Amino acid sequence: MSNIRKAFADGKAFIPFITCGDPDLETTAAVVRSAAENGADLIELGIPFSDPTAEGPVIQGANLRALQGGVTTDRIFSMVRELRKDVSVPMVFMTYANVVFSYGADRFIETCREIGIDGLILPDLPFEEKEEFQPICERCGVDLVSLIAPTSENRIAMIAREAEGFLYIVSSLGVTGVRNEIKTDLASIIKVVRENTDVPCAIGFGISTPEQAARMAELSDGAIVGSAIIRILEKYGKEAPVHVGAYVKEMKDAVARCGR
Repeated sequence: MSNIRKAFADGKAFIPFITCGDPDLETTAAVVRSAAENGADLIELGIPFSDPTAEGPVIQGANLRALQGGVTTDRIFSMVRELRKDVSVPMVFMTYANVVFSYGADRFIETCREIGIDGLILPDLPFEEKEEFQPICERCGVDLVSLIAPTSENRIAMIAREAEGFLYIVSSLGVTGVRNEIKTDLASIIKVVRENTDVPCAIGFGISTPEQAARMAELSDGAIVGSAIIRILEKYGKEAPVHVGAYVKEMKDAVARCGR
C-alpha cells in the first residue's frame, strides 16, 4: 500500500492545500507542521507557477506573492527535505506540467522520491498525455494523481481504472475558489468511479465550511480545501500557522464524523 492510500485507511480524509512560499517558506513549513499536528491526513503542496490556469484569484494571488518573494523549486525541495525529518503525513506536489518540464522531468521526479514526496498532481496534464511522466513516476514510486472533472463524462471509467494514489474529483466547472453551493451531480460521478477502481477519491474545488466538507466526505473518501486556507494565510501572514491548525482541526472533525 502506498503512503497516499494509507491516508485513507482510517476513515475519511481531510486534505489541506498550501502554496509554498506564501508569505515565505519558513511560514509554509510551520503551517505544514501545524496542519499535520491537527489531523491533516495528506497535505498538498503547491509549487508556484506564473500562469496557474486551474486556480481562482485567491490562489493566483498566493502564487504571485510567493514568486515575488523569490521562491524556487529547489528551495521548496530543501524545505520538504527538512520537513521529512519530523513530518510523516503523506505529501504531494500540485503544480503545472511546465514546472516539471523546465526543471527536467527525470530530475524533478527523482528528487520527489529522494525527499519523500508521495505523489504529483498536474491539473493541466490531459489524461491522454500522462505518458510524458507516468513511466518516470512508476520508476520512482511517486503516484501520478489523476483528476476527474464534471466534463470528464464518458472518460470517468477509463481514468478511474488507471488511477493510482487517489483520485481528485473536481466538484465544479471553472477554477478553484470558495463556493456557496456545489450543484454538480457528484454522486453519479463517484458511482462510476466505485464501479471501476478501489482507489480512494476525494473532492476538491469550492469547499470551505465544515458542513460542505462533511457533505463531500459523505459522498467520497475525503475533502480537499485550498482557497479557504490561503485566505487565512493572506490575513495572518507569519502568524497564520496557529489559525490554519485550528481550521484544519475543525474540518478534520467534520469529515471524521462521516466515517463513524
